[in-house]
Amino acid sequence: MNGFLHLVRRELRLALRGRGESALAVAFFILGALLFAFGAGPEPQLLARIGAGAVWAMALLAAMLSLERQFGPDYEDGTLDQLLLTPLGAELVALAKALAHWLTTGIPLLVASPLVALLFGLNGPGVAALIAGLLLGTPVLTLIGTIGAALSVGARLGGVLLCLLVLPLLIPVLIFGVAAVQAATAGGGLGAQAFEPLMVLGGFLLLSLGLAPIAAGAALRQALE
Repeated sequence: MNGFLHLVRRELRLALRGRGESALAVAFFILGALLFAFGAGPEPQLLARIGAGAVWAMALLAAMLSLERQFGPDYEDGTLDQLLLTPLGAELVALAKALAHWLTTGIPLLVASPLVALLFGLNGPGVAALIAGLLLGTPVLTLIGTIGAALSVGARLGGVLLCLLVLPLLIPVLIFGVAAVQAATAGGGLGAQAFEPLMVLGGFLLLSLGLAPIAAGAALRQALE
């Protein structure tokens, strides 16, 4: 556990040194949502209808901006080889990097999401469902993205390959995240209709927590053989 926490702290320190990456992800998130809002026009009903999908889509894309750098720099300078030789093993190394990525990217996106939701005129229950969905969904984005980052280690055009691998797997997260917001907006609160998609997102989170470190660890070992 001490080794795991030490690795998480290392990743957080590295992320803080390059604070521009987290700021870039948030700026991309906000500017992309602005483009959706301006493109849709000033009609409030239309903005509210597309708001959930626009926010979720931009959160997904923004979270992927720094995924390629999860393992790339460590692979290039040989640090990744050393990390996999530690008692942690490849699975915990992958989990530690995923946790650090979520703390430095997912949390800032979560904090910025209410502001973006206001651009689309989402009501109070809709904003609450959006925050709850992102709280459950952004870790899933990171964990699945970690698998893609591990699979693309050392590959040419790794960022493109990462997108092709990860984006199809994230469609169910997007669907249920949007469904929760739409149900809360239509029903006037976080009732049963909104709670069911959130439960599905919780199931995705538990499943990805169990499987993603194993898959990413296997991909890392394969990449370094």
